Amino acid sequence: MDIFYSPDILDKNALSEEESQHCVKVLRHQPGDEIQVIDGRGTLFDCRIISPHPKHVEVEITDRHEHFGCHPYHLTMAVAPTKNIDRYEWFVEKAVEVGVDRIVPLLGRYSERKIVKRDRLEKIVIAAAKQSMKAQLPIIDEITPVERFIESVDGKLFIAHCQRGEKAYLYDAVQPRQDTTIMIGPEGDFSEEEVSFAISHGATPVSLGDSRLRTETAAVVATTMVSIKNNGEKA
Repeated sequence: MDIFYSPDILDKNALSEEESQHCVKVLRHQPGDEIQVIDGRGTLFDCRIISPHPKHVEVEITDRHEHFGCHPYHLTMAVAPTKNIDRYEWFVEKAVEVGVDRIVPLLGRYSERKIVKRDRLEKIVIAAAKQSMKAQLPIIDEITPVERFIESVDGKLFIAHCQRGEKAYLYDAVQPRQDTTIMIGPEGDFSEEEVSFAISHGATPVSLGDSRLRTETAAVVATTMVSIKNNGEKA
């Protein structure tokens, strides 16, 4: 069944113009067709099309499913944008599919990309959520300097970096049902000062394994480790 996104579905019983056009012009839905709609806040609605107008599809809600596709943990991925933005967008897409609650683009000392288009990332989030059948959308922050972000963190903070020193293996360090924040640096890694600053504010240095990973790969691996650790610990 086709899934659409409408944050105001309860108030308007209708799809947005963009979603309506896709519903009618591309998928060619007709009156009486059944579709599903996510509100981005965790609820999926079963709906029946009443009026398939290409700019304003009106629907009747027939059922609702709370916490649809949600996961039993809270994960923030703070990841420096890559020079090639396509790689960062790939990470965002895959992180949504696996399970993430907040994505924070980080601005570090060695960052080569200092600007990201938040609206573009939000569109990728919506598409990935619909594809992976998740009714809750993660928050996308504005790009944030590393130190400022570290100072704002509540809960358990991990920093993955390539410098020498004692590190825990992320999978072993993560605790199920815990509010978890993981920092991944740019292609040039975090600076020594940034790592020291994070540790002084309670961050745990972690390793993702023996291989040296690209930023976007490391971010997806970390997201997946948290998901597997939590799903493997279900009661």
